[in-house]
Amino acid sequence: MNKNIIIYIVLLVLLIIGISFIESADPKPVDWTPSYDIKDKRPLGLYVFNAEIKGLLKKSKIEKIKQTPYSFFTESYNYDTINPGYTKKGTFLYIDEFSNLNEEEVNEMLTYVSYGNKAFISAKDFPKNLMDSLSMNQTSEYNRKGAILNGIYNKSLGNTEYKIEEDVTLGYFSKIDYDYTTALGYVRQDTAKINFVKVNYYDGEIYLHKQPAAFTNFHLLKENHYQYAEKVLSYVPEGNVYWYTKGQIEGESSLLKYFLSQPAFRAATYIFLIGMLLFMIFNAKRKQRIVPIFKPLTNTTIDFVKSIGNLYHQEGNHDNIIDKKIIYFLEKIRNEYLMDTTKLDDQFIRKLHQKSGKDIQVIEKAVFLINAHRRSPNTSIEADLIQISNAIENVLHKD
Repeated sequence: MNKNIIIYIVLLVLLIIGISFIESADPKPVDWTPSYDIKDKRPLGLYVFNAEIKGLLKKSKIEKIKQTPYSFFTESYNYDTINPGYTKKGTFLYIDEFSNLNEEEVNEMLTYVSYGNKAFISAKDFPKNLMDSLSMNQTSEYNRKGAILNGIYNKSLGNTEYKIEEDVTLGYFSKIDYDYTTALGYVRQDTAKINFVKVNYYDGEIYLHKQPAAFTNFHLLKENHYQYAEKVLSYVPEGNVYWYTKGQIEGESSLLKYFLSQPAFRAATYIFLIGMLLFMIFNAKRKQRIVPIFKPLTNTTIDFVKSIGNLYHQEGNHDNIIDKKIIYFLEKIRNEYLMDTTKLDDQFIRKLHQKSGKDIQVIEKAVFLINAHRRSPNTSIEADLIQISNAIENVLHKD
């Protein structure tokens, strides 16, 4: 081996040992990074909450969701056209610094709630489409004084206000629809503002709470702050609770994650990787043959489809083309939205509207034309073909 390379390796090893020794001797600073991870013992993790959740929700059966919320909602939906609904009934629980539910997951959650179920979400900020669906607005103001008082309007739970300073925001709901919404809790520095509500949504209820820090390790262990968490969670109905958690579930562990969580090991790992990268840059030689260029095969499928389409058009067989358009449309709906297309009725229209987000008038027009064609087959003209084709494309087109 080259003498210079040996010297580089020895110096690199000594550097790693020195940095590891210095970092291990220094006191480890408190990491205030909010993770809301059930395995995280840092101040803003949910390790304590995960350990105590059965005590906080004594009369509930807790089940941790291992899949994404979208998969949970869709997989538990019963597509029976006579008695549709969800096989898993109860309360969907979600606690995080910011709600990361995407638009499809929000729509699925609203559908889940509309069938008589509940949802409890605690986050500093909620998705816009959720706020729009519930006719609400949310606001966050600069925390001027550091301390924020949180309380519950229900006097039977006591009048105590809880002073929370770490990782808190002055977040509240600036607009709510009082016909469907009940104020449950407040936050204040000068004046009280609503930060905890219950929203009646069709046959179910949604609880929205804007102070998720109350459930973290630091606040559950500080003074009497656990009482505030107990009061908020007292509104969660008895029964099944499906908790969507962040982090590993059922004792899963990661050796790499542990090493990277230790400053000394993390520094040694990064220095080693950087050293290896520099070694390869300055010592490796490019030894790669020229990659030959292959002309891609012609896609004859498109030409075949065009030929068949022209043949149908020349023959004037509009009914046959419409039938195939309808078959394609319904197959697309089944695969993309996991819906039953046996019966195209008002329930089908409402479900497709909720899942796709398309304007309900657009869906109603397409369904009306399909049903009209089925009632009067073999009578279509070119104008009918164009009309039903445009209606289907309007439903399938991605905005």
